[in-house]
Amino acid sequence: MFSKIFHTPKPVIGMIHLDALPGTPNYQGNVPAIIGKALGEAEIYHTNGIDAIMIENMHDVPYLKKKVGAEISTLMSIIGYEIKNKTGLPVGIQILAGANKEALAAANSAGLDFIRAEGFVFAHVADEGIFESDAAELLRYRKLIGAENIAVFTDIKKKHSSHAITSDISIAETAKAAEFFLSDGIILTGKSTSEETDITEIEEAKKAVNIPVIIGSGITFDNIDKYFHSADGFIVGSYFKENGFWKNQVEKERVSAFMEKINSLRN
Repeated sequence: MFSKIFHTPKPVIGMIHLDALPGTPNYQGNVPAIIGKALGEAEIYHTNGIDAIMIENMHDVPYLKKKVGAEISTLMSIIGYEIKNKTGLPVGIQILAGANKEALAAANSAGLDFIRAEGFVFAHVADEGIFESDAAELLRYRKLIGAENIAVFTDIKKKHSSHAITSDISIAETAKAAEFFLSDGIILTGKSTSEETDITEIEEAKKAVNIPVIIGSGITFDNIDKYFHSADGFIVGSYFKENGFWKNQVEKERVSAFMEKINSLRN
């Protein structure tokens, strides 16, 4: 599915962190502004050579655990549809925190290409509480709604979480479990947003599985050379924002320079 979705090697997926959505503490009461800002950032990505886009409700703090209401999933589906229609790029969605079923439903309605799922295999403790594996339920739901064309890329040993209860299970064994449970690709991150991913863990996971390994945090213009040959794709959020801070606007100069470097590395 990875090669069907992405038309370039080592795809770069640019993040759009949507402004706070309806019903959340930081919502500002203006849905058209949320949509307009997301489309503006999508256009910056598109015109500066990004390979794919993913939307995420990162401003919806504090996050609900595993489930969100229709006021979140429906608006995210609308935004995803508009971005897909405007850019023609592969588009994915993640709904925090761990609302994987809702993300899949939104992606299916919007004609999107992939979701990012947390809590797919093994249990962990996050700031929202205890997460248990939902691989069986999620993939059965994908089958039920006829969404098997939508890839499910899964975080393992994910950021912002404690993995003490699985400390005796290596990153390689965790990756193998995700592959065995039919993940379409695994995502590795640092311990928090914008923190570099451990390259040793990436290499261990890459050796252990035959599915794509994607880096999900910490990629910058300065370190992409180090990671380029170790992973199959890169999710980039914070670096593309003004001053490299995830809450800020996407900055076209950062996107353009980064994609020029990526294309140079590809060649």
